[in-house]
Amino acid sequence: MTQHDNDPIRLEVAGGIARITLNRPERLGAINRAAALAWREIAGEVAGRGDVQAVILDSIGPAFCAGGDVLEFATLAREGGTTIAELADVIHDGHRLLTSAPIPIVTAVQGAVAGGGLGFMLVGDYVVASEKARFVSRYADIGLTPDCGVSTLLPEAIGMRRALEMVLTDRSLDAETARDWGLINEVVPAEDLASRAEAVAAHWVSGASLAFGQAKRLLRTSVGRDFQAGLDDEATTIGEAFARTESAERIAAFAARSHAKAAPKETA
Repeated sequence: MTQHDNDPIRLEVAGGIARITLNRPERLGAINRAAALAWREIAGEVAGRGDVQAVILDSIGPAFCAGGDVLEFATLAREGGTTIAELADVIHDGHRLLTSAPIPIVTAVQGAVAGGGLGFMLVGDYVVASEKARFVSRYADIGLTPDCGVSTLLPEAIGMRRALEMVLTDRSLDAETARDWGLINEVVPAEDLASRAEAVAAHWVSGASLAFGQAKRLLRTSVGRDFQAGLDDEATTIGEAFARTESAERIAAFAARSHAKAAPKETA
């Protein structure tokens, strides 16, 4: 796809890593119609590419994502709720494509994450946040309800009680509290955010990338799935993994190391 500097969301692919960047710093990363459409298109491209083994999801500017662009929403009010529902469906298509793809995603979060921004953040399988990051719902401030997967992804991450606390009160979480709650995985100094996210993605690419990807897919698609269907999926997936050359080489190396440790040592 053709990229331009002012695209609301940008995609770059290099060395097996796709970088998806929210590119609306003047609106704190807020999602408007153009961004929603770009999100779905980029998600489809990333999920369908054979050369992507990991994804970095980040944002340009002082905030990661302030949710929906309320200023644009105001101009859409006269069109009624159908338009907003349709845009939500577009965003949700992108979320579904990325969360179900066998490609692990690390999210790098700086500054504020609000409303639907929580859903975008939680598309990531591993979340690294700056010590300056802040997390809040605030849907009710504008009389709206959760979207962007928040009603599913938030309680999955932090549990139902805490999720309800976030959406039913004005509770704002700092980075350390968000980590304690399980909303994010790591807190790092602001200047280390980009390099840490890159290191996480590089670990996936340099390791058993196919196994990482399928492990992510198995867990992400388990919600609401019949238990037997999940077991069948696990059996099929591990069988396919076992048949790959990469797995055979790693198993042989592991066995060799184990034999070496177990072998009796010669004494003088």
